[in-house]
Amino acid sequence: MTAVGFTPAGPFSLAQSVRFLEGFTPASYQGPADGTLRLAFPADDGHATVAAAVWQEETTDGAAGTVRAELTVYPGDPADPEPAGSAPDQAVRAQLARILSLDVDGSGFPGLAATDPVVAGLMADHPGLRPVCFHSPYEAAAWSVIGQRIRMTQAATIKARLAEQHGRRVDIAGQILHAFPEPLKLRAITNVPGLTGVKVERLHALAEAAAAGELDAARMRAMPADDALASLRALPGIGPFSAELILIRGAGHPDVFPHHERRLRAAIADEYGLGEARSDDTRRLAEIADRWKPYRSWVALLLRARAAQKAQPGS
Repeated sequence: MTAVGFTPAGPFSLAQSVRFLEGFTPASYQGPADGTLRLAFPADDGHATVAAAVWQEETTDGAAGTVRAELTVYPGDPADPEPAGSAPDQAVRAQLARILSLDVDGSGFPGLAATDPVVAGLMADHPGLRPVCFHSPYEAAAWSVIGQRIRMTQAATIKARLAEQHGRRVDIAGQILHAFPEPLKLRAITNVPGLTGVKVERLHALAEAAAAGELDAARMRAMPADDALASLRALPGIGPFSAELILIRGAGHPDVFPHHERRLRAAIADEYGLGEARSDDTRRLAEIADRWKPYRSWVALLLRARAAQKAQPGS
């Protein structure tokens, strides 16, 4: 077990992150109300599994407190219950930072509120909330395939079952979690209850792409966004909507406007008083989103969070 720390640049609230995960169906997150976020996930190297216990220090001056984490890295063979002998390397630390969007300088984010009252209201509603990403582009891609044409709750159950039956079981600060199976393990699974044969074949193709380095987050973020999206759409079962999800919520790209997310388009039209008919005017919506640069992905998350609140009974 190794302790690491992150100093957020700009506002950040781990408590807001936890609340978001509790309402985010793909995460199926449930944890004790003790201020510690527990995560288990395949490492970006495609072999190891990472267990992380994360908490945030309190401050008295209103600044974002340091985020602390205890990381344990397990070797690729699930039959070996012991952690790997070496300490987590910089790649594992960077992966955790990416998951929590702590790898992005958010010091300029509050400045958007000065020129956009809608953004100001969103920030007031969710102070310090940054996108909480899928653990990797690989896991985001797998979720995209699993969730196609079935209910999100059903997809979440299937994903959780894959983790329980084929992923590594770890104990994190007194709670048992199961990581999603690493790519080579997923490639070996021939039958997944609840998924068609076509979906299983697509999961195999994604696992192979991940093992070959084609779903590397840093590589995708270094490319022009349009090129990264095009490369993702070339993968089996990945269309325009899924490609945006993988780049934004898998690779953690902070500044992409998701043109193909219908609910987000409706939320923008609603918040900016455009009327329902303008929710399909992607050019106009993109013009509005340009005001949010270089944090378009972050504002989009806040809009979705508000829309989800409005959809709750009694809101």
